[in-house]
Amino acid sequence: MKFTKILLLGLILLVTSAISAQDVISVQDLSKIMKKKDVVIVCATSDKGYKVHITGSVNVPYSSLCDDIPVKNLIKPAGDMAALLGAKGVTPEKTIVVYDEGSGKYAGRMYWLLKYLGAPNVKMLDGNLIAWKAKRRPITGSPSKVAAGTFAAKADASILANMDDVKNASGNSSVVIVDARTPAEYAGTAKTELRKGHIPGAVNIDHTTLLDSKSLLKSNDALKPLFESKGVTKDKTVIAYCESSTRAGIVFLALKGLGYTNVKVYDGAYLEWQATAANKVE
Repeated sequence: MKFTKILLLGLILLVTSAISAQDVISVQDLSKIMKKKDVVIVCATSDKGYKVHITGSVNVPYSSLCDDIPVKNLIKPAGDMAALLGAKGVTPEKTIVVYDEGSGKYAGRMYWLLKYLGAPNVKMLDGNLIAWKAKRRPITGSPSKVAAGTFAAKADASILANMDDVKNASGNSSVVIVDARTPAEYAGTAKTELRKGHIPGAVNIDHTTLLDSKSLLKSNDALKPLFESKGVTKDKTVIAYCESSTRAGIVFLALKGLGYTNVKVYDGAYLEWQATAANKVE
């Protein structure tokens, strides 16, 4: 009888680890900690998207941390981003929970930005606002007031890739490039003013395939074969990108949750790559 209980407990722990290894937090768990002083909830959507938000959350649109020169959505200097975050009460000493309207792409972008700036404890709300509303948790239209703080940025260059990194990845079997756009964008069949196609050698893993029908991040057991089937394995350096690398953030989050140790986001993304005439596209 005792052995059966121990075995059952072991199985529960195994299943739990397959899910909780990701940097996500459930609606239930966020509800328990949301009023703590050392927790800050960040809505990463636009000002318009903040009109109905989780009670107590502050609005830091992911785009406010980016510039559009020379291409759209390049991150600002670390010090500038840190100042903007600190002014909203977002500091590295706190547990930072990010969320968006439900797509996961804006929350994923904010997650990666905060990890790049050195915040150690960042979570994404699993299912984002869709899950929060489904559980009938408190929402409001009134802006939240959070005391400003100081965000001492410690930029982690190891998770940021530039164009030279991507060029050097060509023909290198120890590096795999992941295109997080739709299959149509990847194949060059989508309507666009950009050069059609993708970065040579990149594999396509549409960021939406990382979520289930309820907008929840899939379990590690489901994500592992999805990545490995495309040759995205732990022994390789992974460089993720999309059009502006907004969608690449959730790929980064998912891979880190799987235990991948060398994952980068190409911030210039396809916008920068295709704008350079000498760069080939497939």
